[in-house]
Amino acid sequence: MSLEELINKCKKGDRKAHEQLYRQYANILFGICLKYSRNKAEAEDSLHDSFMTIFEKIGQYKSKGSFEGWIKRITVNTVLQKYRKVEYLKVVSENIEEEVDVDTGYADIELQTLLKYIQELPNKYRLTFNLYVLDGYSHKEISTMLGTSPGTSKSNLARARMILKEKIENKTTKAIISILILALGGPM
Repeated sequence: MSLEELINKCKKGDRKAHEQLYRQYANILFGICLKYSRNKAEAEDSLHDSFMTIFEKIGQYKSKGSFEGWIKRITVNTVLQKYRKVEYLKVVSENIEEEVDVDTGYADIELQTLLKYIQELPNKYRLTFNLYVLDGYSHKEISTMLGTSPGTSKSNLARARMILKEKIENKTTKAIISILILALGGPM
């Protein structure tokens, strides 16, 4: 069955079509949910909520643009909606005119470790970092999505980068100390 046929069946409420659409896109959308969530359980909840919204609004899809892009946008908005309701997204209201670029200097950090560090960031920093660095949104777009100002978005990004840099440096320092202890024959 073509994607167009699948979408049309979903618009008519066909449960088997819903199931097939879920199987076809669940892994892609789960990756998005995981990127914006603090853990796997939260990502699973967001995935469920995203599909509920997709099935509810699929009648609004008019075959203009990519269907995958449309459902990805719904997924990002669904995840962000959970955080918009939480007050601590709006705590920082600093204005930073220039974007602060923090270079970690460590290109060899493992992807899983970096993902873990990103997920450990406070919500306002994690969401801003992901939207700006990983998804390429502008500070103006991020401020609209999160209900903050562009200055707050810039500040949150700078803080997220500094926190990540500190975590990476701490991990590297611990690894170097462990190697030195092993090299010197001392106990771990």
